[in-house]
Amino acid sequence: MFKPLKIILLIIAALILQVTILPAYLIDPFKPNLLIIAVVYIGFKTGELGAFPAFALGILQDCFSGIYLGLNGFSYLCIYFILNLMSDRLYTDSRYLMVIVVFLATLLNGLLNLLLLFLFPPVTSIYSTILPDLLPQGLVNALFSTLIFSFPAVKALEESK
Repeated sequence: MFKPLKIILLIIAALILQVTILPAYLIDPFKPNLLIIAVVYIGFKTGELGAFPAFALGILQDCFSGIYLGLNGFSYLCIYFILNLMSDRLYTDSRYLMVIVVFLATLLNGLLNLLLLFLFPPVTSIYSTILPDLLPQGLVNALFSTLIFSFPAVKALEESK
């Protein structure tokens, strides 16, 4: 099958899981952010063409989360550009590196969201919800990224390049 089509189908499945199934069964700090795992994968595996999907994933998450539109879109785009710049210098086929980068990208996403929320002075209660959940969210995302990157479909996707 065509490789971009496989990536698109995996991202659609992750989006459906994240917005419908996982919130029904898991409480908030233990829900994985599957879209940031997809952004890390896009940032490492695609070239310059991955900026639009990374931004679109952030906008989609903003549409379903109900916070400010564009907040996650901008932070996912920043994470993508950082990862795209680093992908030439790192061995991106390592699953251990992907897990560590997912953890760091989750922390960076939360910090970028906090930085962007400082621009909106009337918002005060969001800080108390983002900061305590930052480390557990990073650990849960790292755990789920180990599961995702060990699936045979993802392995076959990486080998087909």
